[in-house]
Amino acid sequence: MKSKIRYFFIMLQFLLTVFVTIIVMFLFKKHNHKIRRAWGYTQLAIMGVNIEYKGELDSSADMLVFNHQSILDIIIFEAIHPKNLAWIAKKQIADLPFLGQVLKLPDMIIIDRENKAGLVKLLKETKRHLTNGRPIAIFPEGTRSSGDEMLKFKAGAKIIAERHDTKIQPILIIGSRKCIDSQNMKAHKSTVTVVYLPTVMPKKGEKWYEEMEQNMNQEFAKRVEKNAK
Repeated sequence: MKSKIRYFFIMLQFLLTVFVTIIVMFLFKKHNHKIRRAWGYTQLAIMGVNIEYKGELDSSADMLVFNHQSILDIIIFEAIHPKNLAWIAKKQIADLPFLGQVLKLPDMIIIDRENKAGLVKLLKETKRHLTNGRPIAIFPEGTRSSGDEMLKFKAGAKIIAERHDTKIQPILIIGSRKCIDSQNMKAHKSTVTVVYLPTVMPKKGEKWYEEMEQNMNQEFAKRVEKNAK
């Protein structure tokens, strides 16, 4: 019961602070990255999230590839990453009244999976952001998993990486669903483990993407098993 009450409190303040953040970003457009980082740190404090790091961030990576369990995944990296990440997000979120501005004002990459021209736009937008020094952030699973195992990767990240010859850092986020579980409407104070894996360079004609997916799956399973003990 306490976890559900905590969840509703967190989501209420989340919506309120997003509302305020959108207004502040609109008023101070040149500082939207600093504003988002401050909001992210505030959320982690309110949610009682402690972060444990394994490995090292490669700040020269052009693309970050994450597993996805919870809305908390985005909040964490909005707070801790030093660069202005360009997240790839679904059009359904951007179309939400007012809340869609949280993607539009920071100039995130919005894709329409139902549109046949979506891939062309995706490649154009990712190229523009990379040229402007913004790393691409993507969840190759395409949606949130249960937190117990990773979902099959979609091809989008592979296409972007090979087209733009991006340096990729795979990153695992372990335990975020325990902190914020939207499906079961529960929330707990907990530790989230961020695992920085070695960077990868795409090689056309080779199975680098499948190997990266396999390595992430193996490391994820090992970390989840360790946390369960």
